[in-house]
Amino acid sequence: MHPPMIYSKTGLALTEAFEGVRLVAYQDSGGVWTIGYGHTHGVYPGMACLPQQALVWLQSDMMDAQDAVNQLVTVALTQPEFDSLTDFVFNIGATAFARSTLLRLLNAGDYANAANEFERWDLCKGQVVAGLMRRRQAEKAEFNQTLQT
Repeated sequence: MHPPMIYSKTGLALTEAFEGVRLVAYQDSGGVWTIGYGHTHGVYPGMACLPQQALVWLQSDMMDAQDAVNQLVTVALTQPEFDSLTDFVFNIGATAFARSTLLRLLNAGDYANAANEFERWDLCKGQVVAGLMRRRQAEKAEFNQTLQT
């Protein structure tokens, strides 16, 4: 078992860039009520929040994603790999990550093929979503950062 890792400021910037912040609840492309930086728990139509509350939710949600990566990944990770996986888990959820081929390949030590799995997660309701594809490409680039140096 490896010591738990912490989501970095670089990783958080990735999440904030792709999520953006919205202070009034909206339905995302999958129809899920969302507010702040992609927060979905307990969100209802007409809900509003202050910027400070959006940040509090983001920190809490990122802790959940960080904990999931720390619990589910059994191989050593670099900080860029950890950050990309934490953003990925924040976006798709821990349950989907736990069942993913990406995680299976990664835990088998196949980092290169695991990285290629990011881009398979670009669909919403069976349709390719350009924003998700850009996010997956950014996560993959972050994950592979160590390979490029």
